[in-house]
Amino acid sequence: MQRVVVTGMGAVAPVGQSVGSVFTQLVNARSGIRPVPEHLYPASASMVAGLVDFDAAAHWPAHLASQFDRSVQFALVAARQALSDASLALNEEESHRAGVYWGTGLGGATAIEESYRMLHKENGRVRPTTVVLGMSNAAAGHVSIQYGLRGPVLNVSTACSSSAAGIGEAYRAIRSGYADVIVAGGSEALVTYGNLRAWDAMRALARPDPADPGRSCKPFSANRTGIVLGEGAAALILESAERAEHRGARILAEVVGYGNAADASHISRPDADGQVRAMRAALADAKLAPSDIGYVNAHGTATLLGDVVETEAIKRVFGDDARRVAVSSTKALHGHLLGATGALEMVAAICALDQGVIPPTAHLDCPDPACDLDYVPNEARRAKLDAVMSNSFGFGGMNAVLVARRYRH
Repeated sequence: MQRVVVTGMGAVAPVGQSVGSVFTQLVNARSGIRPVPEHLYPASASMVAGLVDFDAAAHWPAHLASQFDRSVQFALVAARQALSDASLALNEEESHRAGVYWGTGLGGATAIEESYRMLHKENGRVRPTTVVLGMSNAAAGHVSIQYGLRGPVLNVSTACSSSAAGIGEAYRAIRSGYADVIVAGGSEALVTYGNLRAWDAMRALARPDPADPGRSCKPFSANRTGIVLGEGAAALILESAERAEHRGARILAEVVGYGNAADASHISRPDADGQVRAMRAALADAKLAPSDIGYVNAHGTATLLGDVVETEAIKRVFGDDARRVAVSSTKALHGHLLGATGALEMVAAICALDQGVIPPTAHLDCPDPACDLDYVPNEARRAKLDAVMSNSFGFGGMNAVLVARRYRH
């Protein structure tokens, strides 16, 4: 079985458009959440989101940019950053052992919504490229095409755990010898009028903070009111340790555990049993005890039920160590990127491991008595970390948990 390491990372997020800027913003508790512009949602004062100030023209001429949905644009930039960070150059033979495992919840949501708008509100015609713009595997396909990755390719769509599951399955593929290198991650761009209306109809969205819209997402806080949708992408270069060492690559971390488990109970209500089984499976895969984990990047969506359920699950898995381990939710600052959120949070967890700084749970001024763990409230914390965990729990009861540790030869 091959050991699997991370040799590069990239990110496009509401809090920054590089890994360095993202982690700096998270550590300093600077929010990327703001009111939704009126052109996206007419009643903009009543809606907030984690939005990326993204200029496609800085990356492609207009005729090329128009061939990619916004989510694919994010994916291509994040993948490019990660490949550059890894200093990865593949020859023709090596490209056949290099793949793409990508996660997304809704795929080309912007393109799909635009096609319906044209169909029902304008002239009844849609763009000839609507199918390839909107299909959920477009990002994985374009990343493989753009960078000549001819090995295994997989598109994962398991709601909020999509990109975490994509990373986990990529780790398994390299460990088992099916590939040597995989670009793994996820992308999402679902801050559209239709999606906002749909999530609002579920009464799942947070109410804007009247004093500061940037503080609207409040995981584990007694005054939390729901999730804040976000957009963006994150990519990790997973590589066999043997290959990475042979080429002298800088190794950021070793992926050592992946757990995947179903709630099998309810389509939208989280269940602690499934989360517990996913965390325990990841620890067993990593051959680590709960006491070995120094930091958990929580799913922490700021829903009334979800935060309590995750707190219970962590207590059951960590036992006597539950109140020792540092737990934080970075969604307070970047929002919930659905299919991309697991990858972005894994990037944050690996940065914490690499730099010895745990990002805080921002806006935690009113602790919920039912959420009584160490959530690293409001201010980052220095810590010597050896192993970290990242939780991703999706609608449908689809749970994916990743564990990484410092690499040792």
